[in-house]
Amino acid sequence: MLLAFPARSTPMATSATKVEQRSSRRFSLKLPVSIRYADGQAREVPAETRDVSAQGVFFYTGSQLVEGARVEFTLTLPPEITLTDSIRVRCQGKVVRIDNDVRPRVGIAAIIEQYDFVPEAADA
Repeated sequence: MLLAFPARSTPMATSATKVEQRSSRRFSLKLPVSIRYADGQAREVPAETRDVSAQGVFFYTGSQLVEGARVEFTLTLPPEITLTDSIRVRCQGKVVRIDNDVRPRVGIAAIIEQYDFVPEAADA
């Protein structure tokens, strides 16, 4: 199973008022990705991941997306994550958070709602 990481057994407090809500391990991975989304017309923009988990991804891009936008992207997970060969995965999901504090880029958090393994010969 893709990114089948153990869930944390108890929430981890990150501050006095904020509780950690992530249920799976995040991997700090700087991977190039191409994000596809629609904002009245289909667009494809380059991006770079900051971290990836089984449920989501955080990436940086030069384009502004909106919260709730549907996104599709393909990642090539390296052997240190898969514990085997590199694996290409096409993901579909939704933008859940925008971070405009990393100018000139924009930070985007997206949940992964569906994914498919992509054969090596297939296009991203």
